[in-house]
Amino acid sequence: MKRRDFVRNTTLTALGATIISPLASLAEGGVTHLESEDLTHQDKINDDYALHFMAIGDWGRNGEYDQAEVAKQMGLWGAAHPNDFVISVGDNFYPKGVVSEQDPLWHYSFENIYTAHSLQCDWFSILGNHDYLTDPDAQIRYSKISRRWNMPARYYTKQVSLGKDKGKAMFIMIDTDPMLHEALKPQVDIQMAWLKDTLKNTPADVKWKIIVGHHPYYTVGPRIKNYDTLTVRKVLADVFEQYKVDVYLSGHDHSLQHLKPEGYTHQFISGAGSELTDVTAGISYSKFEASQHGFMYFAVDANRFNVRAINKEGAVIYQTELTK
Repeated sequence: MKRRDFVRNTTLTALGATIISPLASLAEGGVTHLESEDLTHQDKINDDYALHFMAIGDWGRNGEYDQAEVAKQMGLWGAAHPNDFVISVGDNFYPKGVVSEQDPLWHYSFENIYTAHSLQCDWFSILGNHDYLTDPDAQIRYSKISRRWNMPARYYTKQVSLGKDKGKAMFIMIDTDPMLHEALKPQVDIQMAWLKDTLKNTPADVKWKIIVGHHPYYTVGPRIKNYDTLTVRKVLADVFEQYKVDVYLSGHDHSLQHLKPEGYTHQFISGAGSELTDVTAGISYSKFEASQHGFMYFAVDANRFNVRAINKEGAVIYQTELTK
């Protein structure tokens, strides 16, 4: 498949730089423009989408905690299905990130784990909280060494064509960890001003606005009401609603989830790349939750946003499609 060119933001700050859904919520009598249906039991979908990508997070554990098994299934899936790139939603290296671009963890947890030919594509990555515990900028510098690792800054954007005269998908990659630290508020203010400006000036031909951040703003995992989730929600929720962000893609909780809280945005959590955490069933805004190792696969065109959750056995355990 022909590789698509990405347009990166050219006004990156010192911190770097900076998506969702089953049936659209009818909460409070309101309805979004995004409609979807659970397609999990549909045998086959004709794949004529323009863009395909995988998403995985919370994975870097030297192949342990079933990281290697998930990597194997990603490779098999990529060999059998079109795939343009991989998005990593952070916590790329446990327990404390990497100390430099020469850290052995690059080999033990990344290069020697995701070895399948189908995974030798671009990986677009962001930072998680564990990545901050040594030298987060080492992951930016590694972009100059690795052919496939792409982290030009701590937050950045990229736009991907959905076909000739069919518009684009815009990915806004943000850095959520500073949002949790009051001492970093000046840096957060700079990033948020950049994020709002980016959304405000979204090109007219953008069909999907997808924000990627490490921390969820809703979850049915163990952090459902903890400081991280509530703080990130306070920072981001109004922005998502004001600028009609379609999808927020995150990790941090080690599970697979599709959430539709009240409002416009759908959230997908793909944080099941290695160690797992529990989920709680029966929460009203959860369309799907699973404490299973795996990853997510997205197929997108101008009017459809198809999402599949795939476990470490290669089974599709959930599938939905957003439509405009």
